Amino acid sequence: MKYDLDHPEIRDGVARLCAEFPGSYWQDCDRDQAYPTAFVAALTQAGYLAALIPEAYGGLGLPISAGAAILEEIHRSGGNAAACHAQMYTLGTLLRHGSDAQKARYLPGLAEGSLRLQAFGVTEPNSGSDTTALRTTARLDGDTYYVNGQKIWTSRAEHSDLLLLLARTTPRDQVAKRTDGLSVFLVEMAEVKGKSLTIRPIRTMMNHATTEIFFDDMPVPQANRIGEAGRGFGYILSGMNAERILIAAECIGDAKWFIETASAYARDRKVFNRPIGQNQGVQFPVARAYAQMRAAELMLKEAVRLYEAGGNPGEEANLAKLLAADASWAAAEACLQIHGGFGFAAEFDVERKYREARLYQVAPISTNLILSYLAEHVLDLPRSY
Repeated sequence: MKYDLDHPEIRDGVARLCAEFPGSYWQDCDRDQAYPTAFVAALTQAGYLAALIPEAYGGLGLPISAGAAILEEIHRSGGNAAACHAQMYTLGTLLRHGSDAQKARYLPGLAEGSLRLQAFGVTEPNSGSDTTALRTTARLDGDTYYVNGQKIWTSRAEHSDLLLLLARTTPRDQVAKRTDGLSVFLVEMAEVKGKSLTIRPIRTMMNHATTEIFFDDMPVPQANRIGEAGRGFGYILSGMNAERILIAAECIGDAKWFIETASAYARDRKVFNRPIGQNQGVQFPVARAYAQMRAAELMLKEAVRLYEAGGNPGEEANLAKLLAADASWAAAEACLQIHGGFGFAAEFDVERKYREARLYQVAPISTNLILSYLAEHVLDLPRSY
């Protein structure tokens, strides 16, 4: 199968690194609900997690297309970048809106691997995807903010040094627009863990290291607020478009893994004295999934092109994520069905990847919310919520 060769040297390097972490490694992590520490360390040591950090701060200074290539190859190789991908998309908020002092303080550590920025605190139990309804507050007293509230589905909080946090600094009833009054903070978690910050793991159907976190008068220096007070929603949106682009790349990587795995099995597996891949009932689902994946790839390229030109491509980033998630799920369904009973056996990796791929229909951002966004902001239909 032939695919686009953007950043071929990066793709080759990531593929070689991932070969050191075969399916058995991921199966062990999945069984034990363990964080893939060795894999993340290897990825960090190779410099891939610093790909988007400017060279002036010790990173590789590469564009988001390089980040997309890295994450796609991890998933195409059968791995899962969820343990570390947040460092790439949360960086967008810091790089675009952080002060020079903040960049100088944190980016070198992130580039060399002595710091991890993996946790992203936005979603809350009572607000879900309605970000403007969040209840976590940050009250300024002197030169320190005090944060109170709760977040949920804050993945990797146990394995991160820094938390990118969105909180309300002006009450909702005191702002002209509901998107006003929200601010973004960079929290140094080691200073507050076990004191004013409590982390509780949530066990899920896949190994995702997600948590709920609680703030009890958690102090955050005013110097750790990113950008202007009250304008955090816009800053987060910029990062969310990067998130959608990078997650779309992961989904395309998953789709390629499922398609390649299903095709190889269909060529080799013989029933009734013939390879099952000779049957159109086997061929057509995987061929359709391939077509969906290729279409999603093209949309992703357009989103990347606009983002790298300095734009904030909401439509294209959302479309890329929607189409790529659908393509990966179609490929997952085809792959599991083609494997039959063997698809449910852990040693084949299909069932693990199947569970992991299902997440992207729900998060980050559900497919229904993307459709609502497109209806309102692209098709000019009345807001539905």
